[in-house]
Amino acid sequence: MTKRTSAKYKIDRRMGENIWGRPKSPVNRREYGPGQHGQRRKGKVSDFGLQLRAKQKLKGYYGDITEKQFRRIFADAERQRGDTGELLIGLLERRLDAVVYRAKFVATVFAARQFVNHGHVLVNGRRVNIPSYRVKEGDVIEVREKSKQMTALLEAVQLPERDVPDYIEVDHSKMVATFTRTPGLSDVPYPVHMEPNLVIEFYAQN
Repeated sequence: MTKRTSAKYKIDRRMGENIWGRPKSPVNRREYGPGQHGQRRKGKVSDFGLQLRAKQKLKGYYGDITEKQFRRIFADAERQRGDTGELLIGLLERRLDAVVYRAKFVATVFAARQFVNHGHVLVNGRRVNIPSYRVKEGDVIEVREKSKQMTALLEAVQLPERDVPDYIEVDHSKMVATFTRTPGLSDVPYPVHMEPNLVIEFYAQN
């Protein structure tokens, strides 16, 4: 088992939810947490616990990004006018690795990060190898020519468990996607309930 696959399973087990909606998630078999005490009856979770869990779930969903990165994205959302929770989701969805994942060029968000890191992606015709690169509305994201026949890429396109959301236009025959608009919370096809309002509360109190 690779380190990335292991990380995926650990996050699902820790959260007690299949946060990516994957058929092979260990949570599909057992919903209790990992470790020898995982089956203990859970007590009432405090407000802090709920807020922390909401933050960890959102961070985990986007490839378990670091606390430093996540806090920076939150700070950017807070500086803008409007609903901070909606803006936070919009900024997370504008990450290049998130767009590559949403376009179904790869099977997982972890694979998307690696795919971008290895230089397989062009943005408006220029190679970008920074997963956290912030895509703008109208940007064209394309798999570079030499990478278009990769087996993992062709398999990801066929995955039945998720669809491409309507804020991304994709031509899988050309492996080209256009980020048409910044989504809000209700636009994003999360397999589980996300609560950015609790993330805001967490940072407001900590």
